[in-house]
Amino acid sequence: MAPIAVGASLPEGNLHWFDESDQLQSVSVHALAKAKKVVLVGVPGAFTPTCSMQHVPGFIQSAEELKAKGVDEIFVISVNDPFVMKAWAKTYSENKYVKFLADGSGNYTKALGLELDLSEKGLGSRSRRYAILADDLVVKVANIEEGGAFTVSGADEILKAL
Repeated sequence: MAPIAVGASLPEGNLHWFDESDQLQSVSVHALAKAKKVVLVGVPGAFTPTCSMQHVPGFIQSAEELKAKGVDEIFVISVNDPFVMKAWAKTYSENKYVKFLADGSGNYTKALGLELDLSEKGLGSRSRRYAILADDLVVKVANIEEGGAFTVSGADEILKAL
């Protein structure tokens, strides 16, 4: 399947997260993104070095500026279970706006056409690194990395596009 591209609609799918009451929730991507401007930040794995030290912190640090430029929601998505995503989110005590969503089986990642085989590194099927800006479910920016690169999917690139 070809990767999602500018002009395409975000596919429907369900992701999982723990709400403010610490209850596991399943949420529809369309329910999260309909009639909103959202940034989807895809990462190969929670707690991995580039994701944890560069990619995600960039969006946490830029969240207020992104919101000032009209972004309603910022979602970090990884092919990890919701318990791992919850624990990872807790490591960012300064985070006020970025939500961490689990794509445990990788079904949403597959629907986006962004799966990445990292079996040789012991990680199995994961997600490519990306940052997608969508407005009312329509992709406006699709910054998708090759392999493990981190060159086009940072918060600065999304800020430039707004």
